[in-house]
Amino acid sequence: MSHRTADRARYDRATAHLDAPLAIVDLDAFDANAADLVRRAGGKPIRIASKSVRCRALLERALAREGFEGIMSFTLAESLWLARTGFTDVLLAYPSADRDGFAELTSDPKLARTVTVMVDDLAQLDLIDASRGAGGTERVRVCLELDTSLRKLGGRLRIGALRSPLHSPERIADTARAVGARPGFRVVGIMAYEGHIAGVGDAVRGRPARSLAVRLMQSAARRELAVRRAEAVRAVRAVVPDLEFVNGGGTGSVQSTAAENAVTEIAAGSGLYVPRLFDNYTSFTGRPAALFGMPVVRRPGVGVVTVLGGGYPASGAPGADRLPVPYLPEGLRYDAQEGPGEVQTPLLGSAADDLLIGDKVWFRHAKAGELCERFDRLRLIEGDRVVSEVPTYRGEGKTFL
Repeated sequence: MSHRTADRARYDRATAHLDAPLAIVDLDAFDANAADLVRRAGGKPIRIASKSVRCRALLERALAREGFEGIMSFTLAESLWLARTGFTDVLLAYPSADRDGFAELTSDPKLARTVTVMVDDLAQLDLIDASRGAGGTERVRVCLELDTSLRKLGGRLRIGALRSPLHSPERIADTARAVGARPGFRVVGIMAYEGHIAGVGDAVRGRPARSLAVRLMQSAARRELAVRRAEAVRAVRAVVPDLEFVNGGGTGSVQSTAAENAVTEIAAGSGLYVPRLFDNYTSFTGRPAALFGMPVVRRPGVGVVTVLGGGYPASGAPGADRLPVPYLPEGLRYDAQEGPGEVQTPLLGSAADDLLIGDKVWFRHAKAGELCERFDRLRLIEGDRVVSEVPTYRGEGKTFL
């Protein structure tokens, strides 16, 4: 029996008393993935990207392990909520225009100690200051984001996400100096997320030429960024000697980023759930931990079943790689004319003939935490038992984006 067949049998036994649709997290796989991230980080702490988890109970579970420290959040409202519910170190990974949130942050000493906001433009400080109410006197902790994109041909060729305008060591140091001179703000960290390295698979099945090109690009990008990031950190430390942290990396680049002396902590989150987009890496192999099950509701003909729902595409440039994938039982595929549907999804393949009405088909989402926007709870499985049921952000009434 293959490990996937064995997993299917476990999940079916564990959820036999539950109706689908439902979402599960295999805790054995989750914990193994967490341990692997810690191993790859080589002693540097991992800050968990909350957008890739979106479940407080599982954030707490990971943070209880040695090697994990702090949260990297994705909206200011989420950051404040996490700080109010017991998380003590929250780095907001993206700039915000949440005026009400900034009014709350700047008027609450506990929140101001706990939450660090992202800045890459002095106009963002203007918005924060304009949001301060009468009691908004708290000093704001600021992290500066270094743009990590690889630029060639005098900047005409750019590889990497369109994020921060702070690309050169000189420019980020000038920004640190300007922030430090501004009353009510303090630079405490630098973030540099290399998405073109950490978030792009370099071993895409069936596409050897593309995979080779990605590996060559990433090798060049790693070399360039390691030099520039070190220079940027030195330049900022000359302005801010008590800089608290330098954050870098992502699930796909944990070990290479951790090897840089300038980096003090690693960001990772998707590596806990291991969605389908993270199957295509040479740097690590994870265990799928988060899945969703959909019930078979029709058998239209030989080699075909129809499941309820399933049309849960992930964010990013539209393409087949953004779709969830039928995972268990093995051997199912979408109908090219329909794909995953809003209300029903036909699935083709010989495995369909062994499925009965009411059976579950298990899917993997393309990305990690976005699955939790579709379900209000996760059933946590150990072995072949559901040992707990925990709310997602959505289940707690929180839909931050």
